[in-house]
Amino acid sequence: MSELGTPKGYWVARVDVHDPEGYHPYTLANGPVIAAHGGRFLVRAGNFKTMEGDSRARNVVVEFPSFDAAQAAYYDPAYQAAIDLRRPYSQADLVILEGVSEDLPPLEPPGVPGYWIMRISLRNPQGYRAHAEMVGDRVAAFGGVPVARGGRIAIVEGTARGRNVIIRFPDVHAAVECYHSPGYQQAIPLRQAVAETDFIIISGYDGPQPG
Repeated sequence: MSELGTPKGYWVARVDVHDPEGYHPYTLANGPVIAAHGGRFLVRAGNFKTMEGDSRARNVVVEFPSFDAAQAAYYDPAYQAAIDLRRPYSQADLVILEGVSEDLPPLEPPGVPGYWIMRISLRNPQGYRAHAEMVGDRVAAFGGVPVARGGRIAIVEGTARGRNVIIRFPDVHAAVECYHSPGYQQAIPLRQAVAETDFIIISGYDGPQPG
């Protein structure tokens, strides 16, 4: 839980940049606003693999102390001005998610985590629940812990799907191993029968944080 006793909030963005030089001023302008609202990067344009569905070339996850803090950061006039710097040079989908209610355990051993990031459109919510119940233990066996799943969502740019899931693993290797494990592979057809999914596995960010 955050200092306010509420689940954390997350920006989850996927971006196609068609003019990197023009886009660069945005990357310099967003840091002070993110820092001012208590944000930190969990994912920042790391190497990734598309496992299912489609994706964009650049993926970012920013953690904030709460869902409300994440919204306040996005609608801060300084960040709105930063958006104007990137819009001519890129196309983005951005959602704000409410995290799980529990604090995430520390990484053991410490290192650079890997993440599953999933965008899901449900055709049969009851059928999806059966899938979710099946995979919980199988994901945990590889050190996976949910970061966000099924909480509040605000779609602020571009397109989105109704359910968004982020799962943290000790590293990218564990994230990939879990996906390809027999136990998880058995569960995928259950999900695909009731939902459409965009699914990437991506490396976390271990560089300097804003502020």
